[in-house]
Amino acid sequence: MGKGVKAAVIGGVFAVMVGGAGYGGYNIVNALNGGGGSGGSATEKRSGPPSGDEVQETTRKFFAAWEKGQAAQAAALTNNAVAAEPLLTAYAEEAHLTDVRITPGGASGARVPYTVKANVTFDGKSEPLTYSSELTVVRGVTTGRALVDWQPSVVHPQLRKGDTLVTGESASPPIEAVDRDGTVLTKEKYPSLGPILDALRDKYGDKAGGAPGVELAIRHADEAAADTPLLTLAKGRPGTLRTTLSAGVQAAAERAVKKYDDSSVVAVKPSTGEVLAVANHRDDGFNAAFQGEVAPGSTMKIITAAMLIDNGVTSMNGPAPCPDDAMWQGQTFKNLRGMKADTGATLANSFLRSCNTAFIKLIDEDPLTDESLTREAEERFGLGRNDWKTGIESFDGRVPAVSGPDRAANAIGQGQVQMNPLNMASVTATAITGTFRQPYLVSPRLDGRQLARAEGLRASTAAQLKQMMRLTATQGTAEEAMAGLSGDIGAKTGSAEVDGVADANSWFTGFRGDVAAAAMAERGGHGGDAAGPIVAAVLQAGG
Repeated sequence: MGKGVKAAVIGGVFAVMVGGAGYGGYNIVNALNGGGGSGGSATEKRSGPPSGDEVQETTRKFFAAWEKGQAAQAAALTNNAVAAEPLLTAYAEEAHLTDVRITPGGASGARVPYTVKANVTFDGKSEPLTYSSELTVVRGVTTGRALVDWQPSVVHPQLRKGDTLVTGESASPPIEAVDRDGTVLTKEKYPSLGPILDALRDKYGDKAGGAPGVELAIRHADEAAADTPLLTLAKGRPGTLRTTLSAGVQAAAERAVKKYDDSSVVAVKPSTGEVLAVANHRDDGFNAAFQGEVAPGSTMKIITAAMLIDNGVTSMNGPAPCPDDAMWQGQTFKNLRGMKADTGATLANSFLRSCNTAFIKLIDEDPLTDESLTREAEERFGLGRNDWKTGIESFDGRVPAVSGPDRAANAIGQGQVQMNPLNMASVTATAITGTFRQPYLVSPRLDGRQLARAEGLRASTAAQLKQMMRLTATQGTAEEAMAGLSGDIGAKTGSAEVDGVADANSWFTGFRGDVAAAAMAERGGHGGDAAGPIVAAVLQAGG
């Protein structure tokens, strides 16, 4: 559903705000005291986890009040009545959810699952709605009472702080998104495409030739995020939207990310920039594949190697010694545990082994400056200028010019560098073709947008990068992950450490023929451990 609703057509749109304010001094005092309502005097105050009887009694009263539309009474049984009451009030009176029936499941300690059945009735149309969620009963801090721990997800599992429930005619007509060959792409068949299809509808629904319907949807607090439809009361007429995706590659990407928590992958066609697949395996629905902003680890060495070659510091067969450690402006950098030093290494050898110290030792060579890596990323690879227009919201990388230890850290994909799988798939595509082609999901011909441009690489630089990636895939750190692939292949591994997290993020980018892919798996360890198999599976399908 679009950001604006056509109230003139249907006589109004009803919004449920998650986490309201201004509901009176009584409720504010209530919330501060741990829920409000009677009971729980100072002499009766209890401590410790709620008992099984308390959990049962609290949820029974809360569900009963919710079912009857008694928002104030239900909110008083939570530990944040100020936030709970507006949403519970609107749920019954403004979102047109009536005939509510809540069936609790078996409690697991203080956690209680339940199923909600209700009717959504609007403008003479009515449809049943069924969903499941859960809540937790906690001890009120000041009152000692057993209370529902308030979260917007108590009302609906997909609600987050600041979200809104909206019932009305959608400003954006529905779309039937199809892949490059005309195959229909649905959320049911390709689950991780759900938020992406919503975003495409939000942007292109009024350009695809459809007509709006009437629906219940979540309007997210982030205005840039597309609405999430929950229930259709009256179907609109969908318009057809052709994407650059490949159903076969997308299916492989979906299967691959399912094996690793918090993982994302993107595949692009280097010869055109078309996105062939985008998949995420995340509980929060965030499109980290396009919008993530995290350190890419040693996959960044593709760009750093290009900088060294373009500035005449060294070449693929030139010197890049790999000592055990390297000092840069007071900070010591080391290699992965178990890597043997090689003071006679070439750039190709240090690249395929992913030697950190080799790259750090070279970044102070003339004519390199604090700005050299930034210029390489922006001018050659089209990164970090905030000008990509992929068809949906995306982040196009960040490689800031910095001095001090972060200049060295940036060179090996740590420090202040930020990327996502879309960016790194594009980096690989540029590296192997020498030409920057901005990735896109919907043809710019549909809306006349201008794709970003960049200088690209010299032919000799691209040839060296491609050969070093080939060596990495057949003799280096990516060999195991890429072992099952035939044809012209290449890759680069990476792992990025995160402060306070024991396991590094796993990164991997590679190519096979005219397909480039990159993946990231949070807390996945070394690049070949998690991200590598994801990329290999996508490249296998893309070939």
